[in-house]
Amino acid sequence: MFFVDTLTFEGLGNRSYLAGGDGAAVVIDPPRDIDQVIAAAARRGVRIAYVAETHIHNDYVTGGLELARVTGAAYLVPAAASVSFARTPVADGDTVEVDEGLVLRAIATPGHTPHHTSYALEDDGRAVAAFTGGSLLIGTVGRPDLVEPRLTERLARAQHASAHRLADELGDEVPVLPTHGFGSFCSSSQAEGDSTTIGKERTANDALTLDVDTFVARTLAGLEDVPAYYAHMGPANAAGPAPVDLTPPEPADARRIAERLAAGEWVVDLRSRVAFAAGHVAGSFNFEGDGKLATYLAWLIPWGKPVTLLATTPEQIAAAQRELTRVGIDRPAAAATGDPAGWIRDGEELASFPRAAFADLAAARERGTEIVVLDVRRASERAGGYVEGSVHIPVHELHGRTGEIPPGVVWVHCAGGMRAAIAASLLDAVGRQVVAVDDGFDAAVDAGLTVAGS
Repeated sequence: MFFVDTLTFEGLGNRSYLAGGDGAAVVIDPPRDIDQVIAAAARRGVRIAYVAETHIHNDYVTGGLELARVTGAAYLVPAAASVSFARTPVADGDTVEVDEGLVLRAIATPGHTPHHTSYALEDDGRAVAAFTGGSLLIGTVGRPDLVEPRLTERLARAQHASAHRLADELGDEVPVLPTHGFGSFCSSSQAEGDSTTIGKERTANDALTLDVDTFVARTLAGLEDVPAYYAHMGPANAAGPAPVDLTPPEPADARRIAERLAAGEWVVDLRSRVAFAAGHVAGSFNFEGDGKLATYLAWLIPWGKPVTLLATTPEQIAAAQRELTRVGIDRPAAAATGDPAGWIRDGEELASFPRAAFADLAAARERGTEIVVLDVRRASERAGGYVEGSVHIPVHELHGRTGEIPPGVVWVHCAGGMRAAIAASLLDAVGRQVVAVDDGFDAAVDAGLTVAGS
């Protein structure tokens, strides 16, 4: 008998897998924090015999090298990938026996990267799972533009061919188990649904239903901006990531928080956007710990800038610290917990700003109040409709473009509220008067606002 366990990382929109038999297992595309992988194997009572990478990742730092070192497993990495550490190179068609009768077979599937490799898990010669990494995803494929701009079209064509190869070689009943596609910006578009099979993809995936030229044109036209921190992930993975240190950060009192702000460092408040708006340390930024913390903080922060974390409980700090190690932000400079009143020095006051709904925005416009409406969604979202007269600066560009926002009270919105809260905190920190619109964008029409472009 075989098993496949899924490890889900919602913050990054990725999955890893533990698959094996009665005595041994393989781990596919492990996260940086390997302790949970080891715990999953312990629950199964199996030895981790192999660790396999589908590709050199661009969106997170892998734990594969360290997991292999700790467990003594063989580290399978595509042979064509250029890395600076010893590994077991795998090429198209190579096989390893994970457990008795359970074989992992490498299938070259270039497209997401030139060296991308998928793996078929075969039980007594029958394929029972396909670990497709950034190749064939749920209803889409991994984006082909993360390696080198001059290779993008060529890799898009390779993605089409790789998807067809998987569909040709594997039966309709075989589950497709990708790494990307659950919110990761490594996906060409986001997955719809939680699971799929080769048969389902054969009828629904553009890579398998469109001719190559149409597929390439549609894929390239739909590509989003690449998160800035991706530039650091591939080199870190190729060099061989260091082990993580998840011990608690040094405590920060009010004096130290003030010193870090004065030094131009980032102080990040992990509390909910509701709590942050009601009262926060002036100059701090709001990245909700329950949101896409790693993606947006790593995207916006100048790379290497020290960060101090603020939260209500030590557990929230620990969860954020774990999440941030996955994108190479390894050690917070310091951290503080408790009530925000304890994060400011005597004589200082907490800063705040109002929250509102689109109905409030419509009422303010009716009163003729001098306001600026700032839309911080991505360009692809804005293309589906926007508040007439609004200024558009995507949240990931805002930190360097605050000077472009016209005078007046800034009412900032996104699609649901999380990114608007980030943007409001950035503007509040530089002294702008802000209102965070904490509302779904569909409510803009219901509020009577003119939505253009829809």
